[in-house]
Amino acid sequence: MQGPDYRESYANSVQVRVSLWDFFLSFGRVSQSTPEAVSIQNFQGIYVSPQQAKALLNVLRENVTQYESAFGEIKLEPPSGAGIVQ
Repeated sequence: MQGPDYRESYANSVQVRVSLWDFFLSFGRVSQSTPEAVSIQNFQGIYVSPQQAKALLNVLRENVTQYESAFGEIKLEPPSGAGIVQ
């Protein structure tokens, strides 16, 4: 059940910073107005413990494996002439 502060948003950029105590995930959107002009507008930062980061890694790995089994391999290189992948 979501609380009253629950929000959903779309991110096509995730940056990670690590310290001894936590992982910081910064979510944002990449926009590209020209081939040379790329900007990232970060909109949400979330701190997680190292244990939660590892649990997230395992959940994402499992879900990506299931996705690829159903829909085919996810390629990280964009098609020629397309924008960047982060």
